Amino acid sequence: MNIKILTPEYVIFEGNVNSVLLPGKNGEFHIMKDHAGIVSSLVGGKVKLFTNSIDEAYAKHFTKENDKDSVFSYPIKSGVIEFNNDKGIILCE
Repeated sequence: MNIKILTPEYVIFEGNVNSVLLPGKNGEFHIMKDHAGIVSSLVGGKVKLFTNSIDEAYAKHFTKENDKDSVFSYPIKSGVIEFNNDKGIILCE
């Protein structure tokens, strides 16, 4: 599935991931391949991408969660996600 993370200043990430874990108003939620379409607001926390690797151009924005798993996180203050047909756009600050 393809995820794009945008802030007012930068394109933080664009690429294919296995899944993404997001900080929602009612707690974290996980979006995986073939997930139903969703639009949701996001609160402060970490957007976690589950992927084998991140392109060098985007890697500077992310923290690797641990050495064993391929989980990369990006902190946000708030935002919104729109996900449909295995494509997601996350607008955040």
